[in-house]
Amino acid sequence: MNAAQNKEILQAAFAELAKSNGKPFVDLMAEDFCWTIPGGTKWSKTYRGKRAVLDELMKPLFAQFADRYTNTAQRILTDGDYAVVECRGRVTTRSGKPYHNEYCYVIRMRDGTMRELKEYLDTELAATVLNGQP
Repeated sequence: MNAAQNKEILQAAFAELAKSNGKPFVDLMAEDFCWTIPGGTKWSKTYRGKRAVLDELMKPLFAQFADRYTNTAQRILTDGDYAVVECRGRVTTRSGKPYHNEYCYVIRMRDGTMRELKEYLDTELAATVLNGQP
């Protein structure tokens, strides 16, 4: 797929994430998908494989949310198999704290699926608002 097609695929997935529908985003993950969160938070590491991303990252993360999570793309730039997505997530945690983080995702696509995602975020916000280790 070319850069324009990758951009369309990601725009469609993020349009649904903005409405709290994460299924199209999850469906884009290849089975060998890797999600990396750099930094020094308890969440920082590379999650290898779609199952690991869902079980070790998404499940414990979303268990902390009191309402529906949204993530809205502000900008999507593509170059070949790579995309950069600037986006903003919004949710309230079960402890009542707002978790409104800003992200920059660097995504490697192949054959219409996400193969890798590197997530840059406000690690201080994640460390102070999110509970414990995933």
